[in-house]
Amino acid sequence: MATVTELTNELVASYARVGGINHLDGKNLPSKRAITAITLDLLRLLFPGFFDEKLIHSSEIRVETAALLDAVLGKLEDEVRKSLEYSPPETLAKKDITKTAQAITAEFLGKLPQVREILQTDVEAAFNGDPAAAGREEILVSYPFIEAIAVQRLAHELYLKNVALIPRIMTEWAHFRTGMDLHPGAKIGSHFFVDHCTGTVVGETAIIGNHVKMYHGVTLGARSTAGGQQLRGKKRHPTIEDHVTIYPGATILGGETVIGANSTIGGNVFIMDSVAPNSLVLYDGLDMRVLSKADKKKAMDFQI
Repeated sequence: MATVTELTNELVASYARVGGINHLDGKNLPSKRAITAITLDLLRLLFPGFFDEKLIHSSEIRVETAALLDAVLGKLEDEVRKSLEYSPPETLAKKDITKTAQAITAEFLGKLPQVREILQTDVEAAFNGDPAAAGREEILVSYPFIEAIAVQRLAHELYLKNVALIPRIMTEWAHFRTGMDLHPGAKIGSHFFVDHCTGTVVGETAIIGNHVKMYHGVTLGARSTAGGQQLRGKKRHPTIEDHVTIYPGATILGGETVIGANSTIGGNVFIMDSVAPNSLVLYDGLDMRVLSKADKKKAMDFQI
């Protein structure tokens, strides 16, 4: 039986031999564990009383909020500094990293009231869009969608500030918890709701308008990633305009693909071309059809 020394020698040798998955002697990366804890605290700040173990009385809210904000400020500032040290903007001098991390963190936390306002529209969309919802409290404490979209909206603010690693750590943590993969780069409008949540994927350059409702298993993806890193920064994912509903299992691909406003995308369709506003896209098991909603009555086999 191998000794601990022999096992250690073999593993350390693999660190030299298979170096692509090591991070030794480099910059100190943001901590996944710390980012997870910070994200949970941010959810507590966004939804006071819903992510806490104890009831918060309104008379205590100012003191509780100040204490939690102070803790988050210090911890997040440290992680943002690590991010900037790992991948600093070209114009950022090394001596300015600490001050920049302080400024980014303060600006980010200053966005929390704005994030809360748009999240309230998501809660309303979930309540109005799901007859099974017993109340807004049930949505907030039990729907995985709310956690996923809240984390994405937070991470998006850091993404816009070119903070490396942290936004993706946040959304992948939410992905693990909820089954919903929302890239922090995606631009998502107000009154967004994904019913059931599981298996939904929204890519980095996707743009989603206001009052969009989606179901489980929807993919807003790229046509191809064969170009690899040469595609970085290019529009690869579709645009979904306002008041669109996308049913389960639909796959919509391509950066130039636009789903026009007020359209309905049926389940299990595969789309790589733009769809005009006010369209119905149907799949009957053999063929995909695109109809104008003005012709809806002619589609007697389709009721919605």
